[in-house]
Amino acid sequence: MSEPIIPVTEDELHAYIDNELPAERRGDVEAWLASHPETAAQVAAWRRITETLHERYDSVAEETVPKRLELERIETKPKRWVFGRGAAVLAAFGVGGGIGWFAHNAAAANSAPADIVRSEAVAAHKLYIGEVRHPIEVRANEAHLLPWLSRRIGTQLTPPDLSAYDLKLLGGRLLPGLTSPAAMFMYESSGGERVTLYCTPLRASPTGLRYQDDGKAGSVQWVADDYGWVVSGPQDKTRLKAVATAAYEQMEKR
Repeated sequence: MSEPIIPVTEDELHAYIDNELPAERRGDVEAWLASHPETAAQVAAWRRITETLHERYDSVAEETVPKRLELERIETKPKRWVFGRGAAVLAAFGVGGGIGWFAHNAAAANSAPADIVRSEAVAAHKLYIGEVRHPIEVRANEAHLLPWLSRRIGTQLTPPDLSAYDLKLLGGRLLPGLTSPAAMFMYESSGGERVTLYCTPLRASPTGLRYQDDGKAGSVQWVADDYGWVVSGPQDKTRLKAVATAAYEQMEKR
């Protein structure tokens, strides 16, 4: 008889993402994730956040230390320089250099949360559109769907009518978001095509509609009124942008 799999802890999940999990435990963790799709989705989101942070900031960690800040140079300077002129230089560096540094990275830092939201939305889209029996958590015809999701993410939700694009609302589900819960609605066409609308609170500057394609799915994201929105679906830029525009315009009118 095979031994039962010991329940996986959150620490092990993080170690798995960081490739620090012992080899003998890796198979158990992967088997656990295969049978727990919601945990697998969360792990995928954590991995994308880690990858995004590495992409954004690894280059900074690898930058060469300026000659003027090398310890050997500082240590060989007269004490008077260290306590007098040195203090002024360090103060100027701390204020002026700090401002310059943050200004240099302001655009990247501002866009990072929205990009992570898009990654989470697309990952959830890919995970659930393939589900046959449980693509959604609550069906569209159940009265508590909208009050429940609206209460959890903190805004009144009214899924847009996308019937003009042969898309019928199947229902929705609650998901873990970047810093708050997220709501996802799923639509399906008469031909079986599935499109999802993802929404989560997001403190970021408003943006226009932006299309992206990761090779397996297309998505259109935008930020409005402190919420991040993502429409995900097949790789059809024209159709997906039209669907996202219709959703955006209906929500703006409301």
